[in-house]
Amino acid sequence: MTRLPIVLVVAAMGCGAEATFGVDQTADWLEAGPPSGVAGIHWARNAAPSRPGGGSANLVYHGGPVMTAGATVEAIFWGTSWGDSSFIGDKMSGLQSFYGGMGGSPYDATTSEYTDFSGAHVGSGVSLTATHIDLLAAPRNGNKTSPILEEACSRAATLRADGYYPVYVDTPRGHAGFCAWHSAGTCPNGAKIQFAFFFNLDGDAACDPQDTSGLHSPGMAALANVSGHELSEALTDPHLDAWLDSSGAENADKCAWVFGTPLVTFSNHSQWKIQGNWSNAAFNAGTGYANSSDQNGCLDGGNFR
Repeated sequence: MTRLPIVLVVAAMGCGAEATFGVDQTADWLEAGPPSGVAGIHWARNAAPSRPGGGSANLVYHGGPVMTAGATVEAIFWGTSWGDSSFIGDKMSGLQSFYGGMGGSPYDATTSEYTDFSGAHVGSGVSLTATHIDLLAAPRNGNKTSPILEEACSRAATLRADGYYPVYVDTPRGHAGFCAWHSAGTCPNGAKIQFAFFFNLDGDAACDPQDTSGLHSPGMAALANVSGHELSEALTDPHLDAWLDSSGAENADKCAWVFGTPLVTFSNHSQWKIQGNWSNAAFNAGTGYANSSDQNGCLDGGNFR
């Protein structure tokens, strides 16, 4: 596996009093903790709120952008434990492999049918550039977007429109009802970026995909599954105003915790147990596999049932 640059950060955040960060209004709900029925969250197993019935099963376009250039990923690992090799284990190298192989994979292609207002499709390219380590203490919970946006803006080497900045903290989930979330916001230099938050999921049964392959530690397998969920949603609904169903669910939400094939192979030949994403085309043609509502619209890039 190609080793990517790792930037170690140990200094305090260099944001002066003039630095301001803007989070999309559609994501401000996280400031008070995630309520029910809001897009952007990967809920823990059995913690997702019930959604109202009725309406079409398919995703509907709401006019917002999609990531037509794909995503350039800069992963950020935040917390004192990221300096401890026994904590790191296979998580950092595993996530580098995950993002390094997602681009051009059949799994990545499950997002490509969705378009913006001009008809341009979600881009098929996902590439991983630098990896950053911040050994300062991470937040104790994930119920606020503003610290995560500030971390992404401060630590990223390059802020770009097609950038995706996942922030992995060493904080366990505790009693939070979610495993991860994604959002968008504006950095002090005016750059609008997509970013995401991930708890440390070691030993977390409610966020465990139950990968029995032995290829990854349980914590790594859990991070891979939720990482695919959040990046798939960022590609198709980066600002939380593009592709949603009638109840506000995004493409990965509709197939959460439902797996089509035992392992999905990425373009770098790495293999992952990863949930599918909703496909309007597959649902309309009856070629997908069933989600938890027995609607055959999920695809994972493996052998579809």
